[in-house]
Amino acid sequence: MNAPTNIQTIMGADGKPAFVVMPYADFLKLPGSFRPGMIPHAVVSAAVDGKPMLQTWREYLHLTQTELAERMGITQAGYAQIEAAKRPRKATLLKAAEAMGITLEQLAL
Repeated sequence: MNAPTNIQTIMGADGKPAFVVMPYADFLKLPGSFRPGMIPHAVVSAAVDGKPMLQTWREYLHLTQTELAERMGITQAGYAQIEAAKRPRKATLLKAAEAMGITLEQLAL
């Protein structure tokens, strides 16, 4: 039986499914979908294992220190010092969070 859905499949030039379009609300209900404000399991797990949150988020987002430093308007060496600090300043954390597209609260695990 074919039940109606809100999902549209777009075929590629080869005739095979290439893309799926669906309402955002339905996407958020999918297991494993990332919602704004949430902390992914991989980030939580690394933090529980003792990895600094800045490093954990940076790696989760597949950013190098250089890339994140450029987004923050600082040098890679300056960013490395921030990432290694035990307690970076709140203003610095906010700047890093904005550069990564996450909230300050997501860095405060």
